[in-house]
Amino acid sequence: MKKQKSLVALLFISLFTLSCSEDSATDEFNDANGNVQVKLIESISFVSAQDSQENKNILFSYTSNGLLNTITDGIETSIFVYDNNNDLSNITGEGDNLNIEELYESPYDAFETGEVIEYDDNGNPRKIEFYEEEYDSNSNSNITKVYTAEVSYDDTHNPYFYTLEAGGIIEVLDGVQLNFSMNPQIPEIVQARLLFPLNNLSQIIYKNEEGEIIYTINANYVYDNENYPTSATITSISVENSEQSTYSAIFEYVD
Repeated sequence: MKKQKSLVALLFISLFTLSCSEDSATDEFNDANGNVQVKLIESISFVSAQDSQENKNILFSYTSNGLLNTITDGIETSIFVYDNNNDLSNITGEGDNLNIEELYESPYDAFETGEVIEYDDNGNPRKIEFYEEEYDSNSNSNITKVYTAEVSYDDTHNPYFYTLEAGGIIEVLDGVQLNFSMNPQIPEIVQARLLFPLNNLSQIIYKNEEGEIIYTINANYVYDNENYPTSATITSISVENSEQSTYSAIFEYVD
């Protein structure tokens, strides 16, 4: 999967429909989830059941006044830069450790390039169309086909929301007005706003152009009293290759 080197890499954890709604990402999150205890993620540790070389530990650091400072997996690091008003001005580095499909080890990038064609009642992207190239032996060339990702969620809030807020990203999303009559806006940030999940993602089913299931991802979480995940078991199955992989995740939060 390609690495992002800009704000967009961290915005692809992302919200809502191109209807007449002009509510902010914050309003939509609060409407969908009610009162949520604020918790900031300190680390997420992933352990593969197949290959220990795939294990990784994502660490989050914060400034003394609670702003997200860095996200690193020990190899790639994203550094958050703020202006004198503590508003996010830049993200430097090469990390994309909060990209949804990086977190779930997905072979596709529907959450980066896809178009939401259906939302659930909470405003989560439920069905996403995206393009994939397939080799056509008849023409001896690659052809582009439309794939879909069908996404399901637990009845709990997006656990990354307040961590993203501490990084100034929610404020950026709040500034997006989903209205075609508005002045042109940065397309990547609008895309991030459209794809922002309000709830915690638990399943992705990928289908090819013929509607056949080709890949599935299932995440089963254990939650604490505030409905934040403390652990998860994530299972991926490639139907085409009859391959399955499983890894566990441990979430820790700032005291």
